[in-house]
Amino acid sequence: MTRLYGIKACDTMKKARAWLEEAGVAYDFHDYKAAGADAALLRDWVERLGWDKVLNRAGTTFRKLPEEARQDMDADRAVALMVAQPSMIKRPMLVHGEVLEAGFKPERYAAIFG
Repeated sequence: MTRLYGIKACDTMKKARAWLEEAGVAYDFHDYKAAGADAALLRDWVERLGWDKVLNRAGTTFRKLPEEARQDMDADRAVALMVAQPSMIKRPMLVHGEVLEAGFKPERYAAIFG
């Protein structure tokens, strides 16, 4: 089973979804804006990849945080931020069996599904 997590209107999400559809990969889509973000799932991702790979620090939502909220980041603080504001989660997050992929790069998707 393949599941794609993200926000429907995100341009990177649109590219990932188009790639999956063109490759004929069936997937379920979880939209953080509509369905929220699960703390236990985020904690699992952070344990597997590291909070710095799951938390989207380049995004506008994170950059708008006060400086003190961005300092001394750790796994617990990152998960709490992402649950409170799912737009801070790296997009897309792809789960395919045991594979967990943060972000979208066509060559990585080709390696996963090739």
